[in-house]
Amino acid sequence: MEKLILNAVFLILITTGSLHAQQTSAHPQDQESSLGVLKQIDAGVLNIGYTEAGPVNGTPVILLHGWPYDIHSYNEVVPILSQKGYRVITPYLRGFGTTRFISPNTMRNAQQSAVALDIIALMDALKINKAVVGGFDWGARTADIMAALWPERVKALVSVSGYLVTNLEANKNPLTPEAEYGWWYQYYFSTDRGEKGYAKNAYEFNKLIWKSASPKWNFDTATFDQTAESFKNPDHTAIVIHNYRWRLSLAKGEPKYDNLEKRLDKRPVINVSTITIASDFDGPAADGKAYAKQFTGKYVHKILNGIGHNVPQEAPKAFAEAIIEADSMAN
Repeated sequence: MEKLILNAVFLILITTGSLHAQQTSAHPQDQESSLGVLKQIDAGVLNIGYTEAGPVNGTPVILLHGWPYDIHSYNEVVPILSQKGYRVITPYLRGFGTTRFISPNTMRNAQQSAVALDIIALMDALKINKAVVGGFDWGARTADIMAALWPERVKALVSVSGYLVTNLEANKNPLTPEAEYGWWYQYYFSTDRGEKGYAKNAYEFNKLIWKSASPKWNFDTATFDQTAESFKNPDHTAIVIHNYRWRLSLAKGEPKYDNLEKRLDKRPVINVSTITIASDFDGPAADGKAYAKQFTGKYVHKILNGIGHNVPQEAPKAFAEAIIEADSMAN
C-alpha cells in the first residue's frame, strides 16, 4: 500500500507467470464485463493483460490498480468514463492477473521505475501517444512517475494519496513508533518467514489488509474473491516481496533503471494538470499540504471523508468525476 499512516495498514501483492499471446483474450468469463474486453499484448518485458472499453477514437484513459487489489477496483469507474466517450485501458500490473513476463530469465523486479516503464511500453504497443492516467496505491506511484519523467505522455493525472515517489535514502530514516507500527507488513516481508507466510496465506493476508485499509467499506466475499484470482499469478509473491525489500534497500533493483531512479531521487515536480485525492486512509496528511508543492501545473486537491484506501471501488463516481475534471483542466 502506499503511504500508510497511523491506523492504516496496507500490503502489496504481485504475481506473474508465463502467458505469451499477442492481442488474444483470456479468461472467457471476463471477456465482456463492465471493464470491457480482456486482451493481451506484448509490451517491453511483459505480455500485459488489460481490458479496453469505450470508443477506439476516444481520449485514452489508463487506470492503474494497487496492492492487494487489481483491475476490478475500477468495475464501476470504467462504465462512467466509457459512456462519456473515453477509451479506457485498465492493465494488470506485473505480478497480477494475466500479465506475464515474456522470458523466464527476466528478473522479477518490482522497483518503481520498472513498473512505470511497463505502462509506457503498453502505451507504445497500443500506439497511444498521450493519455489521462489515474491510480491509487502502486498505481498512483506509477502514474506520478509517468507524469514526472514522461510529461509528454500524460495529458492529466489523478493520484490518490498525492505524491508517492519513493526515495530510498529517505526511507532509511526511522519514523515515530506509532508510524513504524503502521508499516508492520514491510518488516514482515523482509524476513524469510514473511515471504513463506505470504506465499502460503495470501488470500487471508490480503483480506485482512482490505479490512484494515478500508474499515468502513462493507465489501462482500464475492467482491474480494473476484480480485483474489489475480493473486494466483505465478510471480505474485516474488514481485510483492521484492517491491517492499527494495523500498527498504534490502534488495537491489536492476542497473538499467539506475538513471531513472537518480532522477526520481531528486523529487521531480509534476507540471501536468493534476487532481490529488485523499481519504480517511491518509490520516493527518489528508489535507495534502505535505506534497502540494510537487504539483506545479493546474492543481486541485479533494478529500473524501468516510472512504478508505481503495478509492475507485469505494467511491467510483467521485473517482470518475476526478478523471473527467482533470481532463477538462488540461484542455
